[in-house]
Amino acid sequence: MEKLQVIGMIQAYTGLGIGLIIGLGAAGACLGVGMMCSRFLESAARQPELIPQLQGKVFLLLGLIDASFIIGVGIALWFATGNPLLSALN
Repeated sequence: MEKLQVIGMIQAYTGLGIGLIIGLGAAGACLGVGMMCSRFLESAARQPELIPQLQGKVFLLLGLIDASFIIGVGIALWFATGNPLLSALN
């Protein structure tokens, strides 16, 4: 294969990988946040006196779930702008 074709294939597969990283990360984060918040509402309805304690834990976990998605977006952007796979061809 010519070098130009290999570069094109690497860029195409990188674009596909970026889409999968961002798409699956967003879906996972949305499912995680939805499940966690539904469980929080269930527990708050059962024991209203625990709401202040549970609320702090919910906000902490919301930040951690969103942070994992943001890290995935950062890695995807790194592949989009400075693809390390292209430097292996030189």
